[in-house]
Amino acid sequence: MEFLIGLAIALIVTSYLAYNRASLRVFTLAFTAMLFIGYIYNFVGTFAWIVFVAVALPLNVRSLRQQLISSKLLKAFQKIMPEMSDTEKDALNAGTTWFEAELFKGDPNWDKLHKFPQPRLTLEEQEFLDGPVEEVCRLCDDWETTHEIADLSPEVWQYLKDNKFFAMIIKKQYGGLEFSAYAQSRVLQKLSGVSIVLASTVGVPNSLGPGELLQHYGTKEQQDHYLPRLATGEEIPCFALTSPEAGSDAGAIPDFGIVCKGEFDGKEVLGMRLTWNKRYITLAPIATILGLAFKLYDPDNLIGEESDLGITCALIPTDIEGVVTGRRHFPLNVPFQNGPTQGENIFVPLDFIIGGSDMAGQGWRMLVECLSVGRAITLPSNAAGGTKQVALATGAYSHIRRQFKLPIGKMEGVEEALGRIGGNAYLMDAVTTMSTGAVDLGEKPSVVSAICKYHLTEKMRSCIIDAMDIHGGKGVCMGPANYLARGYQGAPIAITVEGANILTRNMIIYGQGAIRCHPYVLAELEAAANPNFEQAVEDFDQAVFGHVGFTISNMIRSVWFSLSAAHFVKAPFKDKTHRYYQIMTRFSSNLALISDLSMASLGGDLKRRERISARLGDVLSYLYLTSATLKRFNDEGRIKEDEALMMWAVEDSLYKCEKAMLELTQNFPNRLLGKLFKLLVLPFGTSMKKPSDVLDHKVAMIIQTPSASRDRLGKGQYLNQTNGSVTGQLEATLINIIKAEKVIDKINKATGKRHAIINLDQLADTALANGYISTEEAELLVVTEKQRKAVINVDDFETMDLIANQEKHQANLPEKNKIKAA
Repeated sequence: MEFLIGLAIALIVTSYLAYNRASLRVFTLAFTAMLFIGYIYNFVGTFAWIVFVAVALPLNVRSLRQQLISSKLLKAFQKIMPEMSDTEKDALNAGTTWFEAELFKGDPNWDKLHKFPQPRLTLEEQEFLDGPVEEVCRLCDDWETTHEIADLSPEVWQYLKDNKFFAMIIKKQYGGLEFSAYAQSRVLQKLSGVSIVLASTVGVPNSLGPGELLQHYGTKEQQDHYLPRLATGEEIPCFALTSPEAGSDAGAIPDFGIVCKGEFDGKEVLGMRLTWNKRYITLAPIATILGLAFKLYDPDNLIGEESDLGITCALIPTDIEGVVTGRRHFPLNVPFQNGPTQGENIFVPLDFIIGGSDMAGQGWRMLVECLSVGRAITLPSNAAGGTKQVALATGAYSHIRRQFKLPIGKMEGVEEALGRIGGNAYLMDAVTTMSTGAVDLGEKPSVVSAICKYHLTEKMRSCIIDAMDIHGGKGVCMGPANYLARGYQGAPIAITVEGANILTRNMIIYGQGAIRCHPYVLAELEAAANPNFEQAVEDFDQAVFGHVGFTISNMIRSVWFSLSAAHFVKAPFKDKTHRYYQIMTRFSSNLALISDLSMASLGGDLKRRERISARLGDVLSYLYLTSATLKRFNDEGRIKEDEALMMWAVEDSLYKCEKAMLELTQNFPNRLLGKLFKLLVLPFGTSMKKPSDVLDHKVAMIIQTPSASRDRLGKGQYLNQTNGSVTGQLEATLINIIKAEKVIDKINKATGKRHAIINLDQLADTALANGYISTEEAELLVVTEKQRKAVINVDDFETMDLIANQEKHQANLPEKNKIKAA
C-alpha cells in the first residue's frame, strides 16, 4: 500500500513539473527529495538509489550525456534526416516567425497577442483612401473594363500613374508614397470591391516585383535610375518567374543565362546571353521593364570558380531587340494585363543583375524573402475586400428581394449562407489587419503569409459561391448591373497564383511551420548539418533534450486538458471569449504533441505524407485565424453588437481545427499510433460544434440591417450612393426599403389588409388619395419602387452586342438573314 501511495505521489509531482515545463535540474532535485523521504520512511531501498544515480548522473553531467547519449542520437538522426534541396533551405531560412510560433509551443501567451499594437492609418494614408482611391473607384466601370475594352480605360491608367498607385511600397526619397503594409491592404480592399482588374493591376507592382527587389537588393545606381521612374509610372514593371515547365516548382525553371563577353551599346562588356520562355506574367504585355528569373551558368569561370551559379534575377528593358512581349492570356473573363514573354540568346551586361554581379545566384533567396511579405498583403487583401463587398451587397439584396411575400433573407436556408458570408468577412478583415500589422512591426512572416494566402482565398471562393446561390438568376445574368459574376469567374485565379492552394496547404504551411515555428526542430536540423562534429554534438545535445522535455510536457498537458476539458486554463478575459482561449490553449498543446509524435514516427517520410502535413497545417492555421479574430474583437473595444460576428468566426474555426485533428488520427499511416494519438488528444471524441442556427440568424440579421455593426463589417469599402455605383445604389435602396416598410405597415393598419412590397408606386397613389399617408411618404414609395426594380432586374442585350467576332458571325449567317442582322 505504501508503495502505491509513493508511486501516486511520484506521478503527481512528475505531472505537475512536466505541465509547468520544469528544467531537468528541477526534475532531478524533486526526485532526489522524494527518494530521500521514501528512504526515511522505508518506502525506498538502496537499489532504487542505485538506479536513480545511474540514470540521473549521465543526464545531468553534460559531458557524459553528450558522449553516451547525444552523439549516438545525432548519428542516428543524420541517417534519417530528410534531404533538402538548396531551394528548400532558402525557403526555410527566408522570413521570420511571429505569433504563429506561440501557437506551436503548446502554451500561447495571450497577453503577448493583445499587446501587439493595433494598426492605424496615418493622416496621409487616410487622405489617399478618401481622395485618389475613392476617385479611381468612381472612374472605373467594371463592365466596360471586362467586357467592352478588355482593359482599364486610358483615363484610369493615367490616373493611377499620376497619383502614384504603383508606388505605395517605394520610399519617399525616390518619389514613392512609402505606405505601411496596413495602408496598402486597405487600398487593395477598397479597389477589389469595385474591380478585380483594378485591384490586380495596382497590387502586383506593389508586391513581388522589380520595385520590391530593387529596394532590398539593388545597387545604388539601379535604385537611383529605376525607382523614381517606377514611382511616376514612367516605367511599368512586371516579374517573370513561371514557365511552361515550372509552375509551383519554381526551382525547376529551364530559363537560363550564360556568362560571356559580348557587345552592348557599341562596347565589349562582360555580360550574359539569356534565353527564356515565361507565361502567366501579370503586366507583361505592357511592361517597359521585365524582372526576369533564370538559372545562370559560368562555364568559363569568368566571374568566379563555380560554373552553376543558380537562380538569378535581372532587370531587362523590354525595348531591347529580341525581347518578346505584347500577347495576352485571357484569365477567366477577368482581363487584367497578363501574358507570356520570350527571349532567345539575348545579350545584356552583368550589371543588369539586380544587385550587380555579386548577387548572381542569389535570386531564389531574394524571391522567397520578398514573397514572405507580399503574399501576406496582396491576395489576402483582395480576397477580404471582395468578401466584405459581397457581404454588404448580398445582405442588402436579401432584404430587398421578396419571395412568398417575405424577404428572402428570412428563409432559413438563405440565413445559413448569409451567416457564412458575414462571419467569414469579419474573420478575413481581422486576419489581414493582424498580419499586415506584423509586417509593419518589421516581421517577414513566411508561415503567416502562406496561411493568409491559402485560407482567405479559399474563404473568398466559398463566400462568392454562397452569394451566387442567394442571388440566383440575378447573379447568373451578366451585364453592368451584375456585381457578382466577375468575382465568381475570377475566384480560381487567386486560388492558383503565388503558389497553388493545393501546394500551399499540403506542403508549405506545415512544411515551413513545423521547422520554423517549433522551438527545437530547426536547431536540431542545423546541428545535424554542421560539419564540425564536436560543435554539432554540443548544439544537438541542447536542442534534443529540450525537445524531449517539450514533448513530455505537451503530453501531460494534452492529457490533462482532455480529461478536464481545459476548464482550469487561465484566460485573459472573463466574458464569452473566456472559453475560446481555454480551448485554443488545449488545441495548441495537442498540435505540439501530435507534431512531435508524427515527426518521431514518420521521420523523413512525413515530408511525403502530404495529407498528414496538410491536416497539421490546418490545426496551426485555424488557431491563427481564431487568434486574429479575438484580437480584432478586443482591439475594437469588445463591442457587444459585434459579438455574434466574432463568435461565428471563432466557433467555425475551432470546429474545423478539431475536425482536422480527428481526421489526422483516423488516417494516420500507422493505425495503432493513430488510435494512440486520438486517446491522447480526443479521448472522449469531438466536442466542438459548428456555429448554431441561432448564431447564423444573428449574423444574417446584421448584414441585412443598417447598423453600426454592419458599418464596421464593411469599413473602408466603396459604397458611394450618388454617382451610379451599383453597390452604392443597392445600399441606398436597402435604406429606403426599410423606411418604406414602415409606411406600408401604416397602410396595412388603415386598410386591414397586408400589402406585398410590389407596385409601390400604384400603392402610393391609392393610399395618398385615401388619406392614409402623407405626400412625402407617397414620394418615398415611388422612389423606392424604382430603386427596387433596378435591384431585381437583370441586363439584356441585342444579339450583335454579345458577338466578339462579328465578321465571322456575318459569314455564317444564311443569306436571307444577313441584311436583317446588319
